[in-house]
Amino acid sequence: MATRHTGPANRTTGTRHTGGTTGRNVAHGEDGCDDAPVSAQPGIFALGTSEHSYLELDLLPGATPADLVRAAVSLVGPLSTTGGVNLVVGFRPEHWAHVSRPDEAPPSARSWAEDLVGPDGFTMPATQHDAWLWVAGGDRTAVFDNGRAVVAGMAPVASLARETDGWLYQHDRDLTGFIDGTENPSLLEAPGVAALPPGTPGAGSSVVLFQLWQHDTPRWEAISQQEQEQAMGRTKPDSVELAEDVMPPDSHVSRTVLEVDGREQHIFRRNVAYGGVSDHGTAFVGFSCDQWRLEEMLRRMAGVGDGIRCALTRYVRPLTGGYYTVPSVEALARFAPEDPE
Repeated sequence: MATRHTGPANRTTGTRHTGGTTGRNVAHGEDGCDDAPVSAQPGIFALGTSEHSYLELDLLPGATPADLVRAAVSLVGPLSTTGGVNLVVGFRPEHWAHVSRPDEAPPSARSWAEDLVGPDGFTMPATQHDAWLWVAGGDRTAVFDNGRAVVAGMAPVASLARETDGWLYQHDRDLTGFIDGTENPSLLEAPGVAALPPGTPGAGSSVVLFQLWQHDTPRWEAISQQEQEQAMGRTKPDSVELAEDVMPPDSHVSRTVLEVDGREQHIFRRNVAYGGVSDHGTAFVGFSCDQWRLEEMLRRMAGVGDGIRCALTRYVRPLTGGYYTVPSVEALARFAPEDPE
């Protein structure tokens, strides 16, 4: 096992929690976020959906954060029950904190306000928006039609700033040809990694990091498989982690796997491929109970602190970046329209 980065014993983002598994019936894990309830938005964990649409929106002049939340929540029920898709909604953290109750907002959540710049000038841009809506399903037509319904439903309060369509590539690989999400927790463990535990501020909610990474595929394919494996820190055919004595310190594994007090700090990834033949990449969709994990992963990839930049960033380039609060189902329900009956 390669040497892992060890995080600080105490962080400014809040008290660390112990890990858990799923729902209200809980088995305990070792991730640092315990007893996450089933009230996390279910679409986060709906694996197997092959078609995806990510819609980032900005408030219109005169519209309020409450208007934004009400408009998004009004779409969740109809689309997720009769539309044949999953809809996950997230908001600029400050907007959600403004409209929610004090115990409904993740204490670590904050917008990505400034570009992240490494010591060699490598830059991850901040492109924060006000809302992030993720439509996922097994059929392209359903995702397309329901994506249009989202944009139309949000139009009175928010404009579409960016639209990204994605799909699953070779079931579980990204466009580098490597398996993506090898470090992901199982579905039994994922809610305890992605959502905050009951009895804490923001219970059932999550922080999502959404980034687009453009691939330089010709450059990547010009190097040997061995060089690719050295950059990734895993074997390409079967995703076996390289042994410690041959693991490069700048490999993607070395730079992104975190430990705190001897415990690995997982996140839950739902990455997909995006784009076409000439312009394509990875849509990174990472959920965590603690934004620090996501931020520290990116800082280490950029070489902040020790000057060691992730080797994979020589072949992929970040185009966007934003953090969104993904509230619990119960918190969202307070903003749902009244049932006419």
